[in-house]
Amino acid sequence: MAIGGDILASALSGIAFVSCSLGGVGGGPARRREVVVNGRRVKTVDVHAHCTIPEAVAILGLEVEPALRLSDLSERIAAMDAQGIDVEALSINPYWYRAERERAAELIRLQNTRLAEFCARESERFVAFATVALQYPELAAEQLDYAVKSLGFRGVSTGGSVNGEELSEAKFHPFWRKAEELGVLVFMHPQGTAELAAAGRLDGSGLLTNTIGNPLETTIALSHMIFEGTLDRFPGLKICAAHGGGYLPSYAARSDAVCRTFPGRVGPLPKKKPTEYLKQLYFDTIIFTPEGLRHLAAETGPGQLMMGTDYPYPWTSTPVDLILETPNLSDEDRIAMLGATAQRLLGIKG
Repeated sequence: MAIGGDILASALSGIAFVSCSLGGVGGGPARRREVVVNGRRVKTVDVHAHCTIPEAVAILGLEVEPALRLSDLSERIAAMDAQGIDVEALSINPYWYRAERERAAELIRLQNTRLAEFCARESERFVAFATVALQYPELAAEQLDYAVKSLGFRGVSTGGSVNGEELSEAKFHPFWRKAEELGVLVFMHPQGTAELAAAGRLDGSGLLTNTIGNPLETTIALSHMIFEGTLDRFPGLKICAAHGGGYLPSYAARSDAVCRTFPGRVGPLPKKKPTEYLKQLYFDTIIFTPEGLRHLAAETGPGQLMMGTDYPYPWTSTPVDLILETPNLSDEDRIAMLGATAQRLLGIKG
């Protein structure tokens, strides 16, 4: 198994980053772009940025396979400066969900410690989401409690499922209960739809395992959490779904319609219309076009959106401009998306 990205350990912190070539980054340091909305300097936060800890990866004997060119911390900061990103909220895509308990505990302990150390050293530019061994929900709850109370994390990252099990299943309630109790932001990043990949439906051109599979898994995960009552059971959860929440926000009214059309097949019915839960969730802005982002804001409310880049993967190189160019947003809407909402949820100082 390989972990995506071209990795180089930072000598300072033991953390490794991956990077891509961005305009204005190569050939020397880029001038730091300052984002201004109606004369007001805005602190921008990227809620969706990837990294890895090589020491933790090594515990499972895995390789960090180069997918993009080598980088170091200075190059990542140069890319942030060029894009106008003041702070990155770092997350690690789960690769440890099949690890046995003792190794998973060791891996998470090391991984969270290194993330916390790095963010303490680079506090002006980075915060991070804690990691947990969600395949062991009770352990994950303990890990989250320690990460928040002892290491200072203000968020936690998860996959969109755990070894084929939906996050809405009762076995995961201890984790959701702890996340609600602590009031931390949960960043949910998909891992694709392995069941479709195994059937060959996503073979062929187009990297459909990612292009379609990743947003589809998020759509499935959120739909289960709505229809299986997870969001009713834990109404204080703060979940940010990657990639604009997948396909759910663009077609959520069908979820309302199924409650009317086939009420006998939906039960017990959720306490609210499924579309109303969109205003209980948060979403990143990796949606690609101003019209797409305008529609997402109309469906969810602009206060539920936070800027994301998917760094270092070059899905979008102009996340700030996407928000600035989206129609029908107020200045306060843009400020919220660019950073104010993430600042509030992650406890980032202004």
